[in-house]
Amino acid sequence: MNTRGENPGLPIAAVAVLDDELRRGMYEFIRHARRPVTRDEAAAAVGISRKLAAFHLDKLVDAELLTARFEPVGGIRKVGRTPKVYVPADVDIRVSIPPRQHDLLADILLQAVLTEGEGKGETARHAALRTARERGHQLGAAERARSRLGKLSVERALTHAETVLAQYGFEPSRRSPGCVRLLNCPFHPLAAQSPDLVCGINHAFLDGFLAGLRAPAVEATLAPRTGECCVQLHQAAKASN
Repeated sequence: MNTRGENPGLPIAAVAVLDDELRRGMYEFIRHARRPVTRDEAAAAVGISRKLAAFHLDKLVDAELLTARFEPVGGIRKVGRTPKVYVPADVDIRVSIPPRQHDLLADILLQAVLTEGEGKGETARHAALRTARERGHQLGAAERARSRLGKLSVERALTHAETVLAQYGFEPSRRSPGCVRLLNCPFHPLAAQSPDLVCGINHAFLDGFLAGLRAPAVEATLAPRTGECCVQLHQAAKASN
């Protein structure tokens, strides 16, 4: 979520609403869907009745976490009532879902300042990118050691990446067997203040993570999309040849 709402009571109300496991599950499902979701779909996602789902969805709308409207599913008009659909509202709360990683970004920048100049002719920007890559490498190496990984195929590498990066707030989504989109920037909204620097740090961190994981069949590339992280993970070009 991104905090752009002006209502000072929104964060507390939103946190209270999301404290319910069913509502949180439906909210996360709708965020991941990246399209309008019907009540039936939301109900099926968490295993409850349509009537109960409607109650919880209305609570999410009241908390301004979702917006609702009536429209044909898939743009196709059918006989009968037009279904009610739900999409995430453009709001933010400090207790964020998924979590932000401002502490990680601050630590990367602090270490960059403390070690700047270790490389000959290194600028502050280069120091930040180097530090981000090192931190990512440490994370990937730790996951490799923890899971006792051998040689990784594209699919296995992406599966492990999804598991780890979800814990860091990237909100990974497997769009195809060989590609994972990162739906959330864990450094938002700081990325909006300096997109080139923060996206570069993000890219370097994920590039280092894959190197530490020893996953040469997968690469991280910049692929910015509105409302998503600027980086995606996918099969390396050399691996597909």
